Amino acid sequence: MRVDIITVLPELIRSPFEGSMMRRAIDKGFVEVHFHNLRDYSTNKQKSVDDYQFGGGAGMVMNIQPIDDCITKLKSEREYDEIIYMTPDGETLNQKMANSMSMLGNLIILCGHYKGVDQRVRDLHITKEISIGDYVLSGGELGAVILCDALFRLIPGVLSNETSALTDSFQDNLLSPPIYTRPAEYKGMKIPDILLSGNFPEIEKWREQKAYEHTKERRPDLLEE
Repeated sequence: MRVDIITVLPELIRSPFEGSMMRRAIDKGFVEVHFHNLRDYSTNKQKSVDDYQFGGGAGMVMNIQPIDDCITKLKSEREYDEIIYMTPDGETLNQKMANSMSMLGNLIILCGHYKGVDQRVRDLHITKEISIGDYVLSGGELGAVILCDALFRLIPGVLSNETSALTDSFQDNLLSPPIYTRPAEYKGMKIPDILLSGNFPEIEKWREQKAYEHTKERRPDLLEE
Protein backbone atom coordinates (compact mmCIF):
# COMPACT_ATOMS: atom_id res chain seq x y z
CA MET A 1 0.00 0.00 0.00
CA ARG A 2 1.19 3.50 -0.83
CA VAL A 3 -0.24 6.48 1.07
CA ASP A 4 0.38 10.09 0.02
CA ILE A 5 -0.57 12.55 2.75
CA ILE A 6 -1.17 16.19 1.79
CA THR A 7 -0.84 18.58 4.72
CA VAL A 8 0.16 22.09 5.74
CA LEU A 9 1.87 20.64 8.84
CA PRO A 10 4.09 17.72 7.82
CA GLU A 11 6.17 18.16 10.98
CA LEU A 12 3.08 17.37 13.06
CA ILE A 13 2.33 14.10 11.35
CA ARG A 14 5.71 12.46 10.74
CA SER A 15 6.56 11.14 14.21
CA PRO A 16 3.72 8.57 14.56
CA PHE A 17 5.10 6.80 11.48
CA GLU A 18 8.57 6.56 13.02
CA GLY A 19 7.77 4.07 15.76
CA SER A 20 5.83 0.98 16.79
CA MET A 21 3.63 -0.93 14.34
CA MET A 22 3.54 1.72 11.63
CA ARG A 23 7.34 1.91 11.50
CA ARG A 24 7.51 -1.88 11.22
CA ALA A 25 4.99 -1.83 8.39
CA ILE A 26 7.16 0.65 6.51
CA ASP A 27 10.46 -1.09 7.29
CA LYS A 28 9.07 -4.45 6.13
CA GLY A 29 8.02 -2.90 2.84
CA PHE A 30 4.31 -3.49 3.29
CA VAL A 31 3.50 0.23 3.05
CA GLU A 32 5.02 3.43 1.72
CA VAL A 33 4.11 6.78 3.26
CA HIS A 34 4.93 10.06 1.52
CA PHE A 35 4.27 13.53 2.91
CA HIS A 36 3.51 16.51 0.70
CA ASN A 37 3.73 20.03 2.11
CA LEU A 38 0.91 21.97 0.52
CA ARG A 39 2.86 25.21 0.77
CA ASP A 40 5.33 23.83 -1.78
CA TYR A 41 2.54 24.08 -4.36
CA SER A 42 1.47 27.64 -3.56
CA THR A 43 2.14 30.13 -6.35
CA ASN A 44 2.14 33.31 -4.25
CA LYS A 45 5.21 34.88 -2.63
CA GLN A 46 3.97 34.30 0.90
CA LYS A 47 3.38 30.57 0.22
CA SER A 48 -0.03 30.95 1.82
CA VAL A 49 -2.67 28.30 1.17
CA ASP A 50 -5.76 29.95 2.63
CA ASP A 51 -7.98 32.99 2.10
CA TYR A 52 -11.19 34.61 3.33
CA GLN A 53 -14.41 32.90 2.32
CA PHE A 54 -16.77 34.44 -0.22
CA GLY A 55 -19.94 35.79 1.34
CA GLY A 56 -18.23 36.64 4.62
CA GLY A 57 -18.09 34.57 7.78
CA ALA A 58 -15.56 33.50 10.37
CA GLY A 59 -12.59 31.32 9.51
CA MET A 60 -10.20 30.95 6.61
CA VAL A 61 -10.63 28.49 3.73
CA MET A 62 -7.93 26.41 2.02
CA ASN A 63 -7.38 27.51 -1.60
CA ILE A 64 -8.16 25.22 -4.49
CA GLN A 65 -5.02 26.00 -6.55
CA PRO A 66 -2.27 24.36 -4.43
CA ILE A 67 -4.46 21.36 -3.61
CA ASP A 68 -5.45 20.88 -7.24
CA ASP A 69 -1.83 21.16 -8.40
CA CYS A 70 -0.61 18.65 -5.81
CA ILE A 71 -3.31 16.06 -6.46
CA THR A 72 -3.05 16.49 -10.23
CA LYS A 73 0.71 15.86 -10.07
CA LEU A 74 0.25 12.72 -7.99
CA LYS A 75 -2.50 11.41 -10.26
CA SER A 76 -0.24 11.91 -13.28
CA GLU A 77 2.30 9.55 -11.72
CA ARG A 78 0.02 6.64 -10.74
CA GLU A 79 -3.59 5.57 -10.32
CA TYR A 80 -5.22 5.93 -6.93
CA ASP A 81 -7.94 3.73 -5.47
CA GLU A 82 -9.28 6.52 -3.25
CA ILE A 83 -8.61 10.22 -2.74
CA ILE A 84 -9.68 10.83 0.84
CA TYR A 85 -10.56 14.06 2.57
CA MET A 86 -10.48 14.01 6.38
CA THR A 87 -13.45 16.11 7.47
CA PRO A 88 -15.92 16.17 10.39
CA ASP A 89 -18.86 15.84 8.00
CA GLY A 90 -17.50 12.70 6.32
CA GLU A 91 -18.52 9.09 6.83
CA THR A 92 -17.54 7.93 10.31
CA LEU A 93 -14.58 5.55 10.29
CA ASN A 94 -15.42 2.09 11.57
CA GLN A 95 -13.90 -1.38 11.50
CA LYS A 96 -15.90 -2.53 8.47
CA MET A 97 -14.56 0.43 6.48
CA ALA A 98 -11.01 -0.22 7.68
CA ASN A 99 -11.23 -3.91 6.69
CA SER A 100 -12.29 -2.98 3.17
CA MET A 101 -9.79 -0.16 2.68
CA SER A 102 -6.84 -2.22 3.98
CA MET A 103 -6.96 -4.18 0.71
CA LEU A 104 -6.46 -1.09 -1.47
CA GLY A 105 -3.21 -0.21 -3.19
CA ASN A 106 -2.74 3.56 -3.51
CA LEU A 107 -4.38 6.26 -1.39
CA ILE A 108 -4.19 10.03 -1.15
CA ILE A 109 -5.21 11.58 2.16
CA LEU A 110 -5.93 15.30 2.17
CA CYS A 111 -5.78 16.84 5.64
CA GLY A 112 -8.19 19.71 6.02
CA HIS A 113 -7.24 22.77 8.05
CA TYR A 114 -8.67 26.16 9.04
CA LYS A 115 -12.40 26.21 8.17
CA GLY A 116 -11.94 23.52 5.52
CA VAL A 117 -11.24 23.35 1.80
CA ASP A 118 -12.84 25.13 -1.14
CA GLN A 119 -15.87 23.02 -2.09
CA ARG A 120 -14.55 22.72 -5.65
CA VAL A 121 -11.68 20.54 -4.34
CA ARG A 122 -14.25 18.07 -3.08
CA ASP A 123 -16.23 18.21 -6.30
CA LEU A 124 -13.17 17.81 -8.51
CA HIS A 125 -10.96 15.27 -6.78
CA ILE A 126 -12.30 13.69 -3.60
CA THR A 127 -13.70 10.16 -3.85
CA LYS A 128 -14.20 9.44 -0.14
CA GLU A 129 -14.72 11.69 2.89
CA ILE A 130 -13.93 10.30 6.33
CA SER A 131 -14.55 11.52 9.88
CA ILE A 132 -13.07 9.99 13.03
CA GLY A 133 -15.97 11.18 15.21
CA ASP A 134 -18.52 13.85 15.94
CA TYR A 135 -16.09 16.52 17.08
CA VAL A 136 -13.82 19.07 15.45
CA LEU A 137 -10.01 19.13 15.55
CA SER A 138 -7.74 21.93 14.38
CA GLY A 139 -6.83 19.90 11.30
CA GLY A 140 -7.10 16.53 9.62
CA GLU A 141 -3.55 15.41 10.42
CA LEU A 142 -4.38 13.43 13.55
CA GLY A 143 -7.35 11.87 11.79
CA ALA A 144 -5.04 10.77 8.97
CA VAL A 145 -2.71 9.11 11.48
CA ILE A 146 -5.64 7.24 13.04
CA LEU A 147 -6.86 6.10 9.63
CA CYS A 148 -3.40 4.83 8.66
CA ASP A 149 -2.98 2.98 11.96
CA ALA A 150 -6.37 1.30 11.50
CA LEU A 151 -5.46 0.22 7.94
CA PHE A 152 -1.82 -0.81 8.32
CA ARG A 153 -2.40 -3.26 11.16
CA LEU A 154 -4.84 -5.20 8.96
CA ILE A 155 -2.34 -5.76 6.14
CA PRO A 156 -1.15 -9.39 6.28
CA GLY A 157 2.37 -9.61 7.65
CA VAL A 158 2.38 -6.31 9.52
CA LEU A 159 1.41 -7.75 12.91
CA SER A 160 3.51 -10.57 14.34
CA ASN A 161 0.32 -12.55 14.98
CA GLU A 162 -1.89 -12.09 11.94
CA THR A 163 -4.96 -13.50 13.70
CA SER A 164 -4.75 -10.84 16.42
CA ALA A 165 -6.45 -8.17 14.33
CA LEU A 166 -9.27 -10.55 13.46
CA THR A 167 -10.23 -10.90 17.13
CA ASP A 168 -10.26 -7.18 17.92
CA SER A 169 -13.30 -5.26 19.06
CA PHE A 170 -15.82 -4.43 16.32
CA GLN A 171 -14.92 -7.43 14.18
CA ASP A 172 -18.29 -9.18 13.67
CA ASN A 173 -19.93 -6.19 15.41
CA LEU A 174 -18.86 -7.40 18.85
CA LEU A 175 -16.64 -5.90 21.53
CA SER A 176 -13.79 -8.02 22.83
CA PRO A 177 -14.40 -10.33 25.81
CA PRO A 178 -12.41 -9.94 29.06
CA ILE A 179 -8.75 -10.93 28.72
CA TYR A 180 -6.25 -12.05 31.37
CA THR A 181 -2.56 -12.88 31.72
CA ARG A 182 -0.31 -14.16 34.50
CA PRO A 183 -0.50 -14.42 37.44
CA ALA A 184 -3.68 -16.51 37.60
CA GLU A 185 -4.43 -15.00 41.02
CA TYR A 186 -3.60 -11.49 42.18
CA LYS A 187 -4.64 -10.01 45.52
CA GLY A 188 -7.36 -12.61 45.83
CA MET A 189 -8.71 -12.00 42.34
CA LYS A 190 -8.73 -15.20 40.28
CA ILE A 191 -9.20 -15.59 36.56
CA PRO A 192 -12.17 -17.69 35.39
CA ASP A 193 -11.48 -21.43 35.76
CA ILE A 194 -12.48 -22.13 32.15
CA LEU A 195 -9.35 -20.33 30.91
CA LEU A 196 -7.15 -22.84 32.76
CA SER A 197 -9.10 -25.90 31.62
CA GLY A 198 -7.28 -26.50 28.35
CA ASN A 199 -10.66 -27.17 26.74
CA PHE A 200 -10.26 -24.78 23.82
CA PRO A 201 -13.71 -25.33 22.21
CA GLU A 202 -15.34 -24.47 25.54
CA ILE A 203 -12.98 -21.52 26.01
CA GLU A 204 -14.07 -20.15 22.63
CA LYS A 205 -17.74 -20.58 23.59
CA TRP A 206 -17.05 -18.69 26.84
CA ARG A 207 -15.32 -15.89 24.96
CA GLU A 208 -18.16 -15.60 22.45
CA GLN A 209 -20.71 -15.42 25.25
CA LYS A 210 -18.72 -12.81 27.17
CA ALA A 211 -18.21 -10.77 24.00
CA TYR A 212 -21.96 -10.79 23.43
CA GLU A 213 -22.70 -9.80 27.03
CA HIS A 214 -20.06 -7.05 26.93
CA THR A 215 -21.48 -5.66 23.70
CA LYS A 216 -25.07 -5.85 24.95
CA GLU A 217 -24.11 -3.90 28.07
CA ARG A 218 -21.94 -1.21 26.49
CA ARG A 219 -22.85 -0.97 22.81
CA PRO A 220 -26.28 -2.54 22.18
CA ASP A 221 -26.47 -0.54 18.93
CA LEU A 222 -23.85 -2.87 17.45
CA LEU A 223 -26.11 -5.87 18.01
CA GLU A 224 -28.94 -4.11 16.22
CA GLU A 225 -26.73 -3.86 13.14
